[in-house]
Amino acid sequence: MLIGTKVTIGPFVPDDYAAMYCWANDVAAARLDGAYRPVHLTDMVRQLEHAGKDPSRVVFAIRPRTETRIIGHLHIQNISSVHRSADIGIRIGEEKCRGQGYGTEALNLALQYCWRHLNLRRLGLIVFRNNARAISVYRAAGFRIEGRLRELFFIDGEWVDVLLMAAFCPSRRKAARPASEVSEEDATPGIVAEHQFEAA
Repeated sequence: MLIGTKVTIGPFVPDDYAAMYCWANDVAAARLDGAYRPVHLTDMVRQLEHAGKDPSRVVFAIRPRTETRIIGHLHIQNISSVHRSADIGIRIGEEKCRGQGYGTEALNLALQYCWRHLNLRRLGLIVFRNNARAISVYRAAGFRIEGRLRELFFIDGEWVDVLLMAAFCPSRRKAARPASEVSEEDATPGIVAEHQFEAA
């Protein structure tokens, strides 16, 4: 279990399944993740129980630091030991728990886990362009926009653009450089790429 000031991230327990089942079938929340399809309880439980046996995937339950109830989940998947890369995703289950800093801290704990325990160099993710709150959290954690896929998904009657974002393990050399030596390209990676995609 990884412990922060607001949350912990760690393994799932059977008591978590009811909340996970409800969140998976939340039509409103699905609009920011993908096209809604009903998730069956048996399929969800099977997936969680087998996650620990899959070397290409790690899943975490997110809990308030002093409580046992689950408030969200985080997954690291497509882990490649050759390329030292993976994809990451996070979801805070209920609206009342969003905007409290839980997701931000859980994401930062997961990043440190990826750099220090999985020895990864790059983490990628996709996010809907209209999900401003998620984009803000990802930027604060060090993710930068690498490109945009126009009208990739058809969600709730509308076409949605998707942003590609990535974060890289901080190198000791860059971390030691004075701020005056950091170039504009270092400070805002991915922004140029986004404009290039828009102009295409």
